[in-house]
Amino acid sequence: MTLLDVTQMFSSDEQCREMLKRLRWPEGVRCPRCQADAIKLATAKELFFCQSCVYQFSVLAGTIFNDSHLPLPIWFMATLLLCEAKKGMSALQLKRTIWGLHKGSYKTAWYLCHRIRAAMKEVDAPMLDGTVEMDETYVGGKQRGYGQGWRGERHTKEVVIGIRQRGGDVRFFHAEDARKGTLAKYIKENISTDVDVIITDELPAYKTAVGDLKHETVNHTAKEYARYENGACISTNTVESAFSLLKRGIIGSWHKVSAKHLASYLDEMTFRFNRRKRSDLFIDTLRHMITADPLTFANLTA
Repeated sequence: MTLLDVTQMFSSDEQCREMLKRLRWPEGVRCPRCQADAIKLATAKELFFCQSCVYQFSVLAGTIFNDSHLPLPIWFMATLLLCEAKKGMSALQLKRTIWGLHKGSYKTAWYLCHRIRAAMKEVDAPMLDGTVEMDETYVGGKQRGYGQGWRGERHTKEVVIGIRQRGGDVRFFHAEDARKGTLAKYIKENISTDVDVIITDELPAYKTAVGDLKHETVNHTAKEYARYENGACISTNTVESAFSLLKRGIIGSWHKVSAKHLASYLDEMTFRFNRRKRSDLFIDTLRHMITADPLTFANLTA
């Protein structure tokens, strides 16, 4: 789906609503409260009515679009720009692209971006297995005086844990620290007990965190980045390549990411990275947007 396709196919609210209706109710309109069949009302606002629980609603009710005053074609255009931007797109750039230099509000664009990101949060993701690489990185600006191999506290940086199944999905997490208890928590929640091997760097905390699972390490402090044993490659290069893309997004697109909202940016990068080869990325993103819970501005800025 290209930007030209979106502007031609979804140039009106009616066309956008029809697409959302098909994605939300492929087998016919159902009441979001009681799941009973609903009928369409003869109104200009495209409303539906459930006779079972006497509830009037629209296709946007209870979705990420809830209570939005923006035209749906703007939503669709912004969604395409965010899901197709390999390294992400800043709210300021989105504002300039859609509204121009002197029109629109940055706050509106910022809120729009975060609502789309909220729909990109993965839920009920399957456990990772096979060969799994795990690593940690630190984001939040330059911190001088810490050379390679430094394992002390980094007070001004935020910890990001990355887990990637080789040849499969990646997951990023904003963690409090990189201690053994924190690492063990993410391993337990994301990696199957049937995993073939977990590959990490030489950080001592991994040895305890991995527990009884098979564990291999690469010694980065000794300039070892990959080695081959019995035809298998022992490295963390694939998760580090995902980290590289994340940092390019922070440095080149977003420029500054607050610790408060870092998890949202990680969700966006994870969602887009894991679907980067899908031809239906835009439609799949819309599908997540109509099933995600609403995000109010008050909750976002609380």
